[in-house]
Amino acid sequence: MSKSQPSSLALGMSGMVTPLPPVTLVLGGARSGKSRYAEQLVDRHPGRRTYIATAEVLDAEMAERVKAHRDRRDSDWKTVEAPLELAHALKAETEQGAAVLVDCLTLWLGNLLGQDRDVDAEIDGLIVALGQFGGPVVFVSNEVGQGIVPDNALARRFRDLAGILHQRLAEKADHVVFVTAGLPMKLK
Repeated sequence: MSKSQPSSLALGMSGMVTPLPPVTLVLGGARSGKSRYAEQLVDRHPGRRTYIATAEVLDAEMAERVKAHRDRRDSDWKTVEAPLELAHALKAETEQGAAVLVDCLTLWLGNLLGQDRDVDAEIDGLIVALGQFGGPVVFVSNEVGQGIVPDNALARRFRDLAGILHQRLAEKADHVVFVTAGLPMKLK
């Protein structure tokens, strides 16, 4: 699908017409192609595009991953790092109708747990903020609940929180896609 021929148009709170629905959730496993798919969705947006990165670069391997993601995007994408204050960053970046890609929610959850934040309250805040965005948002997240039950309480809590977040966000999202082997499957 080209930028000039979107299949359907939506009107964001900012009044900008965009081929993206207000909220999209893209789920998938590690290296499933979910980030690349989400970037292609946001590339359709005729206005500003912002990439909200939730990752914290703590080692050389993560720095290489971040570089690969940046190299894949056009230079006109704005990058905002928001490892913790996601709802605030989303409101600020969509204010003038920018399309925002959040990559990724599971890293955000891990950051919240690592900082001993009230994760339930943070999830509530994100869900409440969904109706306050001035532009479309595409969330990317890892589906972590399809494997074995983790052997420790923290990993089980993380898996459970990710599942709860995904369910709550999917309920509110206009469009939900599961990506596996680079192939998107529309769920909603």
